[in-house]
Amino acid sequence: MRIDVLGAVRAWDDDGRPIGLGGPRHREVLARLVAAEGRMVTADALVDDLWPEPPARALGALRTFVAALRRAIEPDRPPRTPPRVLVTEGTGYALRLPRQAVDVHRFEDALATARRSPEGVTALGEALSPWRGPAYADLPDAAWAQRERTRLEELRLQAVELRAGILLDDGQGCDLVAELGAHVAEHPWREPAWGLLARALYRAGRQADALATLRRARTMLVEQLGLDPGTALRRLETDILNRSTSLEAAPRVWPGADVRLGPRTTVDLARTLALAGSDALVLSRRNRLAAIEAAERTGDIALTARVIGAYDVPAIWSRADDPEQSRAVVSAAERTLTALGPSGPADLRARLLATIAVESRTADTRGAAARNARRAAHQAEALARELGDPALLAFALNGVFLQSFARPGLARERDEIGAELVSLATRHALPTFAILGRLVRMQSASARGDLTGGAAHATAAEELAAVHESPLVSVLTRWFWARVTAARSTEAGGPTAAAAAAAYRAADDALRTGGMPGLRHGLLPLALLGLRLLHDRPAPTDPQYDWGPHLPWAAPLVLLARNRPEEARTALAAAPEPPPGHLQEALWCLTARAAVRLGDRETAVRAATALRAARDEEAGAASGLLTLGPVERYRAEAEACAATAPAADAV
Repeated sequence: MRIDVLGAVRAWDDDGRPIGLGGPRHREVLARLVAAEGRMVTADALVDDLWPEPPARALGALRTFVAALRRAIEPDRPPRTPPRVLVTEGTGYALRLPRQAVDVHRFEDALATARRSPEGVTALGEALSPWRGPAYADLPDAAWAQRERTRLEELRLQAVELRAGILLDDGQGCDLVAELGAHVAEHPWREPAWGLLARALYRAGRQADALATLRRARTMLVEQLGLDPGTALRRLETDILNRSTSLEAAPRVWPGADVRLGPRTTVDLARTLALAGSDALVLSRRNRLAAIEAAERTGDIALTARVIGAYDVPAIWSRADDPEQSRAVVSAAERTLTALGPSGPADLRARLLATIAVESRTADTRGAAARNARRAAHQAEALARELGDPALLAFALNGVFLQSFARPGLARERDEIGAELVSLATRHALPTFAILGRLVRMQSASARGDLTGGAAHATAAEELAAVHESPLVSVLTRWFWARVTAARSTEAGGPTAAAAAAAYRAADDALRTGGMPGLRHGLLPLALLGLRLLHDRPAPTDPQYDWGPHLPWAAPLVLLARNRPEEARTALAAAPEPPPGHLQEALWCLTARAAVRLGDRETAVRAATALRAARDEEAGAASGLLTLGPVERYRAEAEACAATAPAADAV
């Protein structure tokens, strides 16, 4: 049989006749197993992928879908004979088909072959031809399908550009003008595509059109993205003007690269896209890591250092959106720093050190890794000050800020960092870091309970963002305004708690498409819990809430609200020490409150001790996104609990 997913999901039997796959859920099960590339997918994972809120009989429904698919795929299989295609394996299911039987696998294999050798260009063209639209086109709402669709669309664009480049390198390709023209029109941000189109026009004898194309590219890059064309585009323009013989067989810059005009160009574009947020932010991360890997393959240490350090995108949150990629970037930066040695160029070393500090988010590191990251931050700052490079210093200060969450109570130190960022960025026209400085000051004012000051900085950040087209800023400040509403809901004549909850939910809706999963995951339930604590109400018990990484510290209070004290006691004992980060004070306060309610003196002592340095701050407010109220309230309760004899009637 054959399965196609590059478009709507379809299947064909050995004779080329279409196979009836059943309803949308049947097709989604089959498609999800295709995406697994032969690996087993557990039944629980399939249920979660099929239903955002699984019904009570979801597992039985899944088994029904699998049975129906097996009948459709292997209609002649004798009764009680094990299936050979859709097989049961362990606790789940897997699809056993040769890769040639699935269009997406043929495409990926052809792309891999063409990257290794230009001889694969014919197979690559054949693999591109079956695309009938977006992959998994009839599964538009499935989150896993959206991720796959995004990934495969990027691979398709890479394949189009790789094939065109190979044909042009081989002296062919003058007939690519129409195809590349359409490609550029649909994806004008892909700088390499403009170069390919210009080369194809030149190859077709249209020198003037080739030059006009490069000038259009420059206009688009400058006016829409604020970027100057990369070195490769500028060199290509010179070569076309001079009718350089190099245009007869221009070599590929680096084998297997997704962008053929060089890794530095790729990371520059990735940096610009990151500031746009949403899907562009996700794409920028993928392009960035690909560029780093490509630079490392060249063996050019200085080039690799420039590529790694070029991604100086301001970062405000202490939990990485993609921890695995952050670890990969940090590892590459550390390898490159070691290769450069202490006598290497100071600016490259400073950028590598700043990258290590920014990517080693404190919420994800402990012990030696955290100490190394803090050391890297301060070394980068010192080098940047010695060099007198304002942009480099701003990047280094971003690292110092992200490494300033080692313990509670450091809001004033962070405010000093924010103030220097604002001053430095304003003097030297660094708008993205001016925005960062304002957001840092908004957070530190929020942590100190200074809502007026925080509002002034939030407004200033929004005004800068409107001028410099930074849509992610309003996503963050919307949470700040919700946090203000929550705080004022405790005041006489202030907004109601329901209004504050609605403001948090609206902020969460805005964040849904922001491309920042590390920030969003579990944030809304934590904010609503904080709101309830402000009003002395029990924790929310809605089973639909996904507490994300905050569950260990929220669970004891949720269990108490469900009148399950022994389970709450067990959960409190199992909760680890809150990790460093924007929310560490909030998590310590949750621990303190649970310890007081359960009469756990030992835990109360630990919580009171940890919170002592933050007694003048508000819990959770260092994030600028939510508040649980004054830290001192929780610290004093915990200290009082610790000072009393064990209560025989503790909850």
